Amino acid sequence: MKSVLSLFFFLFSIVLFSQELAVLKYKGGGDWYGNPTSLPNLIEFCNKNIKTKIKPKPQTVETGSPELFQFPLVHMTGHGNVFFSEEDAENLRNYLISGGFLHIDDNYGLEEFLKKELKKVFPNKDLVEIPKNHAIFNIAYKFPNGLPKIHEHDGKRPQAFGIFHEDRLVLLFTLESDLGDGWEDPEVHNDPEDVREKALKMGANIVKYAFEN
Repeated sequence: MKSVLSLFFFLFSIVLFSQELAVLKYKGGGDWYGNPTSLPNLIEFCNKNIKTKIKPKPQTVETGSPELFQFPLVHMTGHGNVFFSEEDAENLRNYLISGGFLHIDDNYGLEEFLKKELKKVFPNKDLVEIPKNHAIFNIAYKFPNGLPKIHEHDGKRPQAFGIFHEDRLVLLFTLESDLGDGWEDPEVHNDPEDVREKALKMGANIVKYAFEN
């Protein structure tokens, strides 16, 4: 059974990575559907400024679905509970080690639930803080101080954590920043234009890194 699954995931990895992005629909009751204008705005910014050709409308994909393997970058957000079944965790792990990329943006309150569930995905790996000189902060736009601060939340410094597989960053967890809120339509949070621009530029870095690594 395992060999069949391995072949299945391998075949999906061959066709991996059309120019589409997706929002991760996870179990547990958390609002995975938050920030509905975020990804469409980020896609528009990337297509205009870093010359991607991403389809304008992001898709929705469930954690345990084989369709996960169609997307080079999957975005996850929310405030509340997260739950990965054993099958979800295995599918997500296979997706990430076969070339996929997951960006998890804490919309406030996700952290405590998320860390426990990530241990199901990578039992022997820990989230590590990503240094400011990493490519993800420099690949399209320069962020010499690392992750930008977009929303206050608890007033702590913004931090970017990651999980690496064979020296490739496969999962990015952004905390105390809330990039997704910065990508939303201007009237949603009334962020100043320069703050929205920082959020979108950092988002473009994430997209470019996920597409090219």
